Amino acid sequence: MSRYQRQEQMAQIGIEGQAKLGAAHVVLVGAGGLGHPVASYLTGAGVGRLTIIDHDLVELSNLHRQVCFDEADIGRLKAIVLAEKCVAQNRQIAVMSRPERLEPDNVVAHCTDADLIIDAADSFAVTYILSDFCRDHGVPLISASVLGFEGYVGAFCGEHAPSVRAVFPQMPKGAQNCASAGVSGPAVGAIGAVQAQMAFNLIAGIEPNPLGAMVRFDFQRFTSSRFSFGKAPEPKAGFGFISASQIGGDDRVIELRSEKESSIAVTPSALRVDIEEIPDIGSVSKRTVICCRSGLRAWNAALQLQAKGQAEIALVAAG
Repeated sequence: MSRYQRQEQMAQIGIEGQAKLGAAHVVLVGAGGLGHPVASYLTGAGVGRLTIIDHDLVELSNLHRQVCFDEADIGRLKAIVLAEKCVAQNRQIAVMSRPERLEPDNVVAHCTDADLIIDAADSFAVTYILSDFCRDHGVPLISASVLGFEGYVGAFCGEHAPSVRAVFPQMPKGAQNCASAGVSGPAVGAIGAVQAQMAFNLIAGIEPNPLGAMVRFDFQRFTSSRFSFGKAPEPKAGFGFISASQIGGDDRVIELRSEKESSIAVTPSALRVDIEEIPDIGSVSKRTVICCRSGLRAWNAALQLQAKGQAEIALVAAG
């Protein structure tokens, strides 16, 4: 009784709210800087089951923001290490690690029985894959992203909130990432903590419900802004992601990754081109599958092919 008494003393939670937390299954995708405060705070709060999905290994450059790891963990699988830390923190909850990449062909297996999903992967492709799943299954999704000193947290899908695809029907033309632009460790931790708080409020039934809300933070100027979205129709445009295993023998496959990025193309028959060469490629009657590392270049290439009359397009974010 003493472990959760500071929560149960709050009028908004009480014994009933604590029971809801204890019965919940949360799927956390991403065991990096965002995932650490999410996992730690939800473990401490007594969420009944936590599944952690991440395929990556711990690196030295992670340690300034992924504070549950230490130098002895370098080279180990992030999902397994973070799960071990959570078990050591609270042995009353069930923690499962899934050390693999979240893909369109495994999202159903990993997320079907989730009460809430947290997108902490900081990946365009993962965000859209999870949003499409949550939209179709009525599962709340809490997504966040951080770069430099700035980031956002939003609560999407569920029964009454729009999907990420409805709010952001198009990806940006270009984007940097933590490796190219850098990121502040405390900023990542603060935004991950907001993700955890949104999840906490949703599970415990605290009003007002955060679904349909997005908050942006600037930790250089210490400003924030809040936006609310009503239920929005899904856009007619847009492209779905598939796994490499879902590419068919009749598909035309375009590989945008250079040989330096990946010496092996997504399929042996793939046409390897640079995105600047896309305007020279015509449309065909069969499905075109476009592959890149994160999904961003593939999305923008797909827009160009769609404008030229290509009807059926799918994307692969192959890493």
